[in-house]
Amino acid sequence: MIEKTNPISPRTVSAPVVLRGEIGALVFACAHTDSIPSFPYLEFARRPAPAQSARILPIMAARRVPYAQGQGHQLQQDFDFFLVVDFEATCEKDARIYPQEIIEFPAVLVDGATGHLASAFRCYIRPKHHPALTKFCRDLTGIRQEDVDGGVDLGQALRLHDAWLKAATTTGAGTKRCDGRLAVVTWGDWDCRTMLEFECRFKGIEKPSYFDRWINLRVPFQAALGSGGRVNLQEAVRVAGLDWEGRLHCGLDDARNTARLLADLMLRGVKMSITDSLALPPPIQRQPPHTIRCDGSSALPRPPIRQQQQQLL
Repeated sequence: MIEKTNPISPRTVSAPVVLRGEIGALVFACAHTDSIPSFPYLEFARRPAPAQSARILPIMAARRVPYAQGQGHQLQQDFDFFLVVDFEATCEKDARIYPQEIIEFPAVLVDGATGHLASAFRCYIRPKHHPALTKFCRDLTGIRQEDVDGGVDLGQALRLHDAWLKAATTTGAGTKRCDGRLAVVTWGDWDCRTMLEFECRFKGIEKPSYFDRWINLRVPFQAALGSGGRVNLQEAVRVAGLDWEGRLHCGLDDARNTARLLADLMLRGVKMSITDSLALPPPIQRQPPHTIRCDGSSALPRPPIRQQQQQLL
């Protein structure tokens, strides 16, 4: 077991840290969330293993791992980074849960120039309105009741994610690795258009603006490799000639496989662009200014003809 130390940055990990290998990355399980580490680089020292009672799992890659063949190729994309997310939420078989709440918040950061893994993040979230997970939900996602019981609320998860993202796209010297062009990537529109947007509105939580537009990877996949029929993520990965890695409906594994498919499409020459966004609210209708008559008195503009006719009836 290993503890991370950072001799340069004054920000250190005060909470116990468990390090283990997982899916080509190093997993840090912090037992407390009052001191969340940033990892512009990795440096470790050994210590005894603490108890396994993690509340948040920020995951950082120890090295860049290519998701597809073609390591070292420079890909021509309009974005420096792609942020792949795949939320898991409370659910029940053949029934609706209201309000539905996010319980796993995973993200995988992909380098837009190479298609390599830059970093990854996972945070379990404690649901407020339906705190006890259904058996169907536990079996489907693999998320245990103790995972969400030890989780954080959605607002804190968003703040932790935003801090991780800033650290992952910043060098050790404190400067951005690029000009910060970022695009969120999902499989389908549900994650950003429906789930995250609804829950944030319902609970009055402000979310980062980069979640307001996204790339639905289903769109470029269908254009490049689709046969016209609707396929799910697992089928799309197979069509691309890739093997599925991990557990289906584990949010982090789903995000990783989406990232692998994204990299494969980029290596095939597919250029990614935003496919959807949240509609901007209508502009505020300001009251028209008063017009000034020649005699100096003010008067409202004449209403439209149809409105005049209605007033006469």
